[in-house]
Amino acid sequence: MFAGEYLCRLDEKGRFIVPSPIREELDTDGHGVVFLKGPEQALLAYSLKEWERVLERTKAKLDEDQSRLFMHYVVSEAGTSELDKAGRVLIPGKLRKLIPVEDDQEIILVGLYNRLEIWNPSEWRRFVSRSEDKYEQQLNKILNLL
Repeated sequence: MFAGEYLCRLDEKGRFIVPSPIREELDTDGHGVVFLKGPEQALLAYSLKEWERVLERTKAKLDEDQSRLFMHYVVSEAGTSELDKAGRVLIPGKLRKLIPVEDDQEIILVGLYNRLEIWNPSEWRRFVSRSEDKYEQQLNKILNLL
């Protein structure tokens, strides 16, 4: 399970060193990562095993038209990458362009149970700020789960 928030730096090729807690999780699920266009200006990242589970769930739950749309607009846009021996992973170029990376080349990884979201740090802070009211309204329900 992915959890936490991590600041990472992209190198000139678009790779970043995967933080050790995330790397440990990926090592148990194989060394591959599947990247997808996500909400807002974020990317989604799944381990290969989890991505296979997502595909199986969609096959089971989507009708033929929904499945075609999913395949055409989600699966066709996916990009895969492998962790290298140095623990780095490359964000495929076409997807990297979707998160506006600034001159410092920093990104934020956010662990969300079975997947990661990858954000430009400024966009992440704006998203959190915009979501704060919703969080405050739901705080009691959330805390009762803990």
